[in-house]
Amino acid sequence: MMALPHRLTLTQYLIQQRRRFPGASGNFNALMLDVALACKSIARTVAFGELAQASSAAANELGGAINVQGEAQKPLDVISNEVFTTFNDWSGQCAGLASEEMDDPYQIPAGNKRGKYLLVFDPLDGSSNIDVNVSVGSIFSVLRAPDEVVASGRDVTEADFLQPGSRQVAAGYALYGPTTMLVLTVGSGVVGFTLDPNLGEFMLTHPNIQVPTQTHEFAINASNSRFWEAPIKRYVDECLAGKTGPRGKDFNMRWIASMVAEAHRILMRGGVFMYPRDTKDPSKPGRLRLLYEANPIGFIIEQAGGRASTGRQPVLGVTPSSLHQRIGLVFGSKCEVERIERYHAEPAKSEQVSPLFAERSLFRD
Repeated sequence: MMALPHRLTLTQYLIQQRRRFPGASGNFNALMLDVALACKSIARTVAFGELAQASSAAANELGGAINVQGEAQKPLDVISNEVFTTFNDWSGQCAGLASEEMDDPYQIPAGNKRGKYLLVFDPLDGSSNIDVNVSVGSIFSVLRAPDEVVASGRDVTEADFLQPGSRQVAAGYALYGPTTMLVLTVGSGVVGFTLDPNLGEFMLTHPNIQVPTQTHEFAINASNSRFWEAPIKRYVDECLAGKTGPRGKDFNMRWIASMVAEAHRILMRGGVFMYPRDTKDPSKPGRLRLLYEANPIGFIIEQAGGRASTGRQPVLGVTPSSLHQRIGLVFGSKCEVERIERYHAEPAKSEQVSPLFAERSLFRD
């Protein structure tokens, strides 16, 4: 009888990683297991869909409220946020939490031990797709709390969370699709776990995820094309020109409107995702949230050999100015993101060509 391959559980993987740091206390591992447990709970709730929402009177009462983003909360947004806070505010690993669904940082309840980590998360990314049964997920990022917070045990403030993505200790996402997956980086590459429904355990199934360097796929919301800046228009036009254009090959366009699903596809088979800054709402320098969407996805992509950028600079180098700051984001196969950055760095086409012979010139009809 053929022996089944041995797969590490998430717990075993974290123990293996901890051995690289003999002085580690194990608090980080405990935090990751709490996060994983929250994701398992949300996965089960999402799988019940409308049945889960119907069974939660509290969530239905809150569903429809407007969050700090100006977006209507769905019942599953509320349920997922409560799951994350409930599973992570009692065990003594966190000094505080922050979420897309909460205006201000979440304080660890009085009487609970406080730890040395900050947890930021989007509890249910892509929840607008729930009604049509498209894959959704949870995104999370772990930061170290400032030393002064740990030493004093005081309540956390917004300023404590305003750290660039390069200072993340770990980041990951859970994908709730045909299978439930947990994709994780602790700063030494990217690994993927698949939830075994028989054991209730996340099992290591993707031990060394790498973003392919070359690709023929891009993802962007084409309905915003009239608001794109010139470098993005140039890039998309070149892709759409196919084999007869300057790229010399055909591209496929994808758009799921669930960033977890978009990121996962790119990790598995390459591509580039663009939600760039545009002119649709000049008051917003982008649409995605820096702390709990762009930074964790950017960290994962770069740990997998890809690149994450605002189009103008590495996203992990941006110092946040507010808890819910929005930003433009481009990530995926390294060579494609670098091309988009190069287009942003080059002078606009109208600056390169003599005005006498440009498309909009003295000789236009």
